[in-house]
Amino acid sequence: MTLTADDRTAITDVINLHGHLTDSGDFDGLREVFLPDVVYDVGDLGGGVIVGLAALCDAALALGEGNPVAHHVTNIVVTEAADGRARAISKGIGVNADGTTGSVTYEDTLVRGDHGWRISHRTVRARRIPLTP
Repeated sequence: MTLTADDRTAITDVINLHGHLTDSGDFDGLREVFLPDVVYDVGDLGGGVIVGLAALCDAALALGEGNPVAHHVTNIVVTEAADGRARAISKGIGVNADGTTGSVTYEDTLVRGDHGWRISHRTVRARRIPLTP
């Protein structure tokens, strides 16, 4: 499969939409971003592996005030995968209520279905040490 410019735009929009929906608490809207059986790996942040969109929403609600007030995503790079999927890496910046910030790298696998591109797997890796992969 060759990703078209429209595919790349749609994938970028899906990745960008995550922060808008999460920050506003629109967990129903996350169906536009993730598959229902998404695997969301936040083990590097101490949260383990969360399976399923419902569990992901529950985890965000349980974190409550510990959630960032803003998620910003940048530097999105989309590549084709041999299995008809797409892979994307991007940088994330989280802004906390107390003004502190953190940086992560998102590693996403996306699949195209009847409703467009959705993230099937996301790994979130904290950026703690400069000049490291």
